[in-house]
Amino acid sequence: MLVMFVNMRRIKYSEIRKARLDAGLTQTQAGELVYAKLRTWQDWEYGKRPMNLSAWELFNIKVKQLEKQK
Repeated sequence: MLVMFVNMRRIKYSEIRKARLDAGLTQTQAGELVYAKLRTWQDWEYGKRPMNLSAWELFNIKVKQLEKQK
């Protein structure tokens, strides 16, 4: 079985916070977008736990959808 890891990188906590603030969301709202609890989002944003790439990609997709609705 061949497993490919494409664009596997650790998302910096400062990047997570900036993206949330740029989107105009609270930590609670951002967490809800990716089906994460407030504490989980806070852990990602404060660098206590790495955010997985799938959550980061989902967050960016949902933020773009919200922007289109405005």
